[in-house]
Amino acid sequence: MADKNTELEKIANDVRACTRCPLYKGATNAVPGEGPVHADIMMIGEGPGANEDKLGRPFVGPAGKVLDELLAGIQLKRSDIFITNVVKHRPPNNRDPLPEEIEACRGWLDQQIELIQPKVIITISRFAMARWFPNEKISAIHGKAKRFGNLLVVPMFHPAAALHNINLRPQLEADFKKLPQYIRDISGAPAAEPPKKQDPPAEQLKMF
Repeated sequence: MADKNTELEKIANDVRACTRCPLYKGATNAVPGEGPVHADIMMIGEGPGANEDKLGRPFVGPAGKVLDELLAGIQLKRSDIFITNVVKHRPPNNRDPLPEEIEACRGWLDQQIELIQPKVIITISRFAMARWFPNEKISAIHGKAKRFGNLLVVPMFHPAAALHNINLRPQLEADFKKLPQYIRDISGAPAAEPPKKQDPPAEQLKMF
């Protein structure tokens, strides 16, 4: 079996060559994502912005600075987590990605999740959140984890939200401070047992 780092780099190279949707035509660089292949935490945003498109890396603008500060608050560094997006090329003028663009990129995200096998996924866009929390609102569920088998998914406000609304910064910090305990909880959880008849299926077990 190929080394996992090699597999991850192959996915990144395939993303850079991707023409599955028209977004690549207007992009300077694809942004596959970055981080360690054995990361406990994966963060999934919406799509690259102007700075990310220019450099081919996620979160290199002002929001990235906020993210670095939030991680430092829980003794983590950017290099400890894997950061990626729902779509890997920048939508024109930062518009919302279209459903067909999200679907075209879904396979890349699926491969990254399967290879990295994070313990916790943080969604920081409504498009990422909708994958696990359809029809929910971030204002109602931010910072609250839901378990999907051996994975916890935690919806959070985008770090850029703290740039636009200073009142959200304390909430973001509080939500990030829950992450170490979430990781401990999921790491120490026993193997799942077959559900009893009265139990809901594992994917419906909520921590909120």
